[in-house]
Amino acid sequence: MDFTKPFTFAFDDPEWITKILITSLIGLIPIVGQFYLVGWMLEIARQVANGTEPLRLPEIDFGLYLGDGFKAAVLGLVYGLPIFILIAPVVIVPILGEAINMGEDVMVTLSMITSVCCSGVILIYSIFLGLAMPAAQVHMVMKNSLGAGLRFKEVFSLVRAAPTAYLMVLVGNIVAGLLAGIVGGIACGIGIIVTMTYYQAVIGHLSGQAYRQAQHAVTPTY
Repeated sequence: MDFTKPFTFAFDDPEWITKILITSLIGLIPIVGQFYLVGWMLEIARQVANGTEPLRLPEIDFGLYLGDGFKAAVLGLVYGLPIFILIAPVVIVPILGEAINMGEDVMVTLSMITSVCCSGVILIYSIFLGLAMPAAQVHMVMKNSLGAGLRFKEVFSLVRAAPTAYLMVLVGNIVAGLLAGIVGGIACGIGIIVTMTYYQAVIGHLSGQAYRQAQHAVTPTY
């Protein structure tokens, strides 16, 4: 898996400035723009997973990218549900303690234990989520079906087939996010609009590479 290409491929497109700027402007639209950006990112992932050459930044396709971005948001809600469940005890314990007049020392101790335990599990699950979500999202667009992203066995088999690749996606996500924030901040904060679009392009390329590698490592049963 190539870790440097995702950071440079965009500049191989002769129209990269225009495409990045237009996509960034669309991304400014409240809510809708964010869905569009994610869908645009997934189109890059789809092209990389398919081995498209020469790879170019996607042209505008409002309907397709908006739809894929919305479906990706649905996936995020489903896969993120365990985190909301794990947060519940942290909120419920203090409320329950007040309701039954639990002693303050006991309630503080119980709340602390609950918070530490839940936070640990949430951290572990968040790492897993960082590995699984790219696989689920790209699987969804490759099969052109929201249901494909929700077929957990298939998604987990992709991550198991190429764990190092998906770990690199997670690391790349962090690195690209930091770079986007730093460079965008240097440009008086305005540049963050453009650098976040660039960030999405990087993640799309990494996710597509990981999916392609995983597919080559397993014999699909779907």
